[in-house]
Amino acid sequence: MKTAVTAKKAGAKDTKQASPAKLIDGRIKELGDWRGEMLARVRGLIKEADPEIVEEWKWRGVPVWEHDGIICTGETYKEVVKLTFAKGAALADPAGLFNSSLDGNVRRAIDIREGEKINEKALKALIRAAVELNASKKKPAKRSP
Repeated sequence: MKTAVTAKKAGAKDTKQASPAKLIDGRIKELGDWRGEMLARVRGLIKEADPEIVEEWKWRGVPVWEHDGIICTGETYKEVVKLTFAKGAALADPAGLFNSSLDGNVRRAIDIREGEKINEKALKALIRAAVELNASKKKPAKRSP
């Protein structure tokens, strides 16, 4: 019988072997409370917004979603689940989702507290806008002679 690799149990050796998706699954299971449920929910919304998104596991245990560069990270703290958008300052946020890291020149974050509802439509639009921004900054492939 195989045991699930959780974020805390994953040592350096295990982290190299487990896929980022499995590590994120482990983090969600390990949290076992509203934060795990919320991380799973936003993860699903991110994947719905961009089915081509790539999941990564960086900086000793942070879920990261990428498409032509980092879109956002999903950190969990005692009081919040934080979605930090790598280039959030460059994104329009008509629904006012960004409520944290507002003073930075580049990043913006959304802190989600227990019991808060997510504006799913606005979050998906923000994810798609971040993907478009990354794609617009992508360097063209070099042509071979």
